[in-house]
Amino acid sequence: MGVSEEFPAIDDEGYLIDPADWSEKLARVMALQENIELGDAHWVAIHFMRDFYQENQDIPDVRFVTRHLTERIGGSRNLVFELFPYGYVKQACKIAGMKRPRGWSTG
Repeated sequence: MGVSEEFPAIDDEGYLIDPADWSEKLARVMALQENIELGDAHWVAIHFMRDFYQENQDIPDVRFVTRHLTERIGGSRNLVFELFPYGYVKQACKIAGMKRPRGWSTG
């Protein structure tokens, strides 16, 4: 994956270098690379994460995303991990166009 209009600059782990380069089209491509087909619940989580980042200039903790999903669509406390089975940081943050969170494990 190189730098291009279709695929913006990413770091060596696949995270966007500049979250402003994110688009829904890019999210779909990144999700497919993770073997995830984005459904409505994924988009609720992703848009919440993007909005939170815009307002706070920080990546929301998984607890905030879980609470938001529960309020919006219900489901179990583990819904984030059902949607992104290889982890919040490794998949959700990457697909939502976040920089790789510092100090968080990728699990």
